[in-house]
Amino acid sequence: MDPEPVIRFDNVGMRYGRGPEVLSDLSFDLPRGSFQFLTGPSGAGKTSLLRLIYLAAKPSRGLISYFGRDAATLPRNELPDLRRRVGVVFQEFRLLGHMNVFDNVALPLRVAGRKRQDYAEDVAELLAWVGLGDKMNALPATLSGGEQQRVAIARAVVGQPEVLIADEPTGNVDPEMGMRLLRLFAELNKLGTTIIIATHDLQLVRMLDAPVMTLSNGHLHIRPPRSERLRMREEAEADRVAAAPAAAAPRSNETRDDDDTTRHPIAEPGDSDSGDGDD
Repeated sequence: MDPEPVIRFDNVGMRYGRGPEVLSDLSFDLPRGSFQFLTGPSGAGKTSLLRLIYLAAKPSRGLISYFGRDAATLPRNELPDLRRRVGVVFQEFRLLGHMNVFDNVALPLRVAGRKRQDYAEDVAELLAWVGLGDKMNALPATLSGGEQQRVAIARAVVGQPEVLIADEPTGNVDPEMGMRLLRLFAELNKLGTTIIIATHDLQLVRMLDAPVMTLSNGHLHIRPPRSERLRMREEAEADRVAAAPAAAAPRSNETRDDDDTTRHPIAEPGDSDSGDGDD
């Protein structure tokens, strides 16, 4: 029996006020420890979906469950504990301007009741990893957009949340730092964190063999990872070959027109990810 998914959407729709639905009929599971990308054009509903996932909005219809519990029936006093199990990297950073970089990153640990001497080394090591080891005492206003982005990411991952939601986490950094941050997310995923990365960067998507959730006009399409698509193609080809009737052997007293014809191997199906529209 499969374990309970960390988040489940069942026929979820969402609209703002009396307007049309911005999300329609969304049904999917986020398995525990999974990694997936979320893509789609501007205005497709990615931000609305992320807000539903990190409990900043409620659906207009349908069921959303978190860790096996219906979100609609959760008592209000349990919501803070649930939100602490979810780390979020906001596109607009949301750093606290009166706190330096170290204290911004350490904030989730302080809220969880940990003492500074217990986490100071971990925070310093994480800031060094994201290239901000020399900025620990700087205020957010003195940082570039890319540096603020890295502070926001460090704050979201420092407590090793059970679920991490990142909205365009590499949008303000150079490609080399983007790859470094992607490795950080991958390592966190190996430790068991369920990760959702919303991005327009298709090059980033191609770096990992992960499912891709694509929103278009409020509807969701989920593309399996490359390895699974290749396996499915190989199984389909094997089934096709097994089902094909064996070719009749030629009789020895017949003259065949193709006796000296060069035989060409049958091309194996490939797995192309050169564009966004395969499969």
